[in-house]
Formats: sequence, C-alpha cells, structure tokens
Amino acid sequence: MGMAARWGMTTARTAFRMASDRLAARLRLAQLLSPAFPIGAFAHSQGLEWAIAEGPIRDAATLARWIAAVLRQGSARMDAAFVALARRPGADLEALAGLFEATLSSAERALETAELGRAFQAMTAPDAAPLPYPLAVGQATRDLPLADPEVLALFLQGVAAQLVSVAVRFLPLGQSAGQQVLANLAPVIAEVAGAAARAGEEDLWSFTPGADLAAMAHETMETRIFRT
Repeated sequence: MGMAARWGMTTARTAFRMASDRLAARLRLAQLLSPAFPIGAFAHSQGLEWAIAEGPIRDAATLARWIAAVLRQGSARMDAAFVALARRPGADLEALAGLFEATLSSAERALETAELGRAFQAMTAPDAAPLPYPLAVGQATRDLPLADPEVLALFLQGVAAQLVSVAVRFLPLGQSAGQQVLANLAPVIAEVAGAAARAGEEDLWSFTPGADLAAMAHETMETRIFRT
C-alpha cells in the first residue's frame, strides 16, 4: 500500500509538472505571437492597402473573403507550412531559407518577411543566422512542448488579426465589425493549421493571384501608409 501511495503521489507530481510546463509554453507562445511583440508587423499590409484603395475590398464581407483566401491558398498557408517544417527535429534551416526565398512572389513580400524575421530574432535569437519570419518563428518555438497545430493556429491567428487591423484603420470598419470578421475566421484558421502541420516540401504552393498582384501594385502607389 505504501509503495502504491508513493507511486500515485509521484505520478500526480509528474502530471502536474507536465501540465505546468505546457501552460508556461502556451504563455510563451502567446507572447511571441502577440500583436504587441515588437517586430513592426503593424507597418505592413501585405498589399491589402492597395486592394482597399482600388476597390476590391469595400466592407466586412469582402475583407473576410480576401483573408480566408490568403489563409487557405495564399502566403499565410505557405508560411504556416514553413513554420511546421522549421519545428521538425533536424530541420535544415539554411536550406529552408533558400527554399523560402524561391517562393517569394514580390519584392515587398521579401522585404516584409526579412524585416519581421530580423526584429523577431533580435528578441529571441540575437546570435543566430538571419531567417525569414516564418522560419524564425519555427526556430523559436521548436522546443516548446506544444503540438504543431496549436502553434500554427496561433501563428495564423496573428496573420489574420494583422490584416483585420489594417482594414479597421483604412476602411470605414469599426473595431466590433473587425473582431467579428476575425471570430468568423476561426474554423478556417483551425483547418489550415491542421493541414500545414502535416505539410511536406511538396505542399509549398500558393494560388492567390489577386493578393500577389495587389502586393506588387502596392509598390507603385504614390501615397501609402503601410510599407507593404
């Protein structure tokens, strides 16, 4: 009986320690991917500024469709796959960085991912070799005891929240309407996170020509608020 009691107490302490470690990891992840984390994401619109200025995005409904497409078929989907690949044991980050560079669709996307990566690594891995933002996130979260879908869902939530924030500032769209758009995207975010967690290099594709052309056209805007 005494041995059984000691075993039970040890098991309970181990379970508590594991639960505590996971909670600490979730708090760390929330901090790293928070809009308040100082990487300058607020300065980038991923071409959304042009799409709003030129008319494709006019209201909450058109904004929601645009963001859902970026998540399901565009740069956000591919970035999440790169985060997953970078988190895997033995991942060759240098090779992945070269592959990531080959997928970039515009000069402004290259600028954004490089700048965010540099600022993110300044806070998380100042001595590491420079990485684009998705790979830097993968590197920083690799040792967190959290499943890939959970990490990727919060990463994608951050992408969607940033795009909603752009629209709230640039469209006649209130904070409440913006939050409703973000809430309605939750099933899309969960779906894409689950798929990206299983992604291999053969899944590194995107097809959102409208968003890619908007990012290219943004470079030529005479007056603009955002850097990309």
